[in-house]
Amino acid sequence: MKKWIFDSRLIIGFLLAHLLMFFTFENRAVFWYMFTAAMLILISYSILNEEVDDQQSVGSYLLYGLLSGFVLFAVFWAGNFLIDLLNLPFSKGVAKLYNRLAPAQLWHYIVLILVIIPGEEIFWRGFIQKRLEKYVPATASIVLAAVMYTSVHFYAGYMVLPIAALFGGLFWGFLYWWKRSIPLVIVSHLVFDLFLFVFIPLY
Repeated sequence: MKKWIFDSRLIIGFLLAHLLMFFTFENRAVFWYMFTAAMLILISYSILNEEVDDQQSVGSYLLYGLLSGFVLFAVFWAGNFLIDLLNLPFSKGVAKLYNRLAPAQLWHYIVLILVIIPGEEIFWRGFIQKRLEKYVPATASIVLAAVMYTSVHFYAGYMVLPIAALFGGLFWGFLYWWKRSIPLVIVSHLVFDLFLFVFIPLY
């Protein structure tokens, strides 16, 4: 069996994601422009190389998506509460991250919902994780894909973001493996982000 490390499409996609995310986080002034462009490129790359899975009915993926997105946010909310309660160093990181990267204009929210959230799930779960599953057991593919997803977030310069990405990547990776539906994980990610940035911001 061919090793995943020799899957050229997988490796090129991963390196492309790193290149795009490096430039995305490089300049705060163009962050939202670059993030949108990066996700459009990664969506295109994914669709050209893998089919998009959707093995759930609309009712099923909406129900599981809504519930799972809320559950993940609740976990993050509890974690942030403990960070503040214990006065851990991460509390300042959360505040700085919100100030630098949180959506601030209407078009930020529009591209977040229509491009960025779908793009992250289509690429990281629907392409990276799906291709890894061809070479390694399910658990390993979930963990590897989550670590790869986490790695591009180090360019932000705030340690709290890679940690959050790792937890999110593991959660959505398991959800994708379990239900085999990209729309489901997109809904889950969308609900999580709406709570995070609109309904109950953590800062």
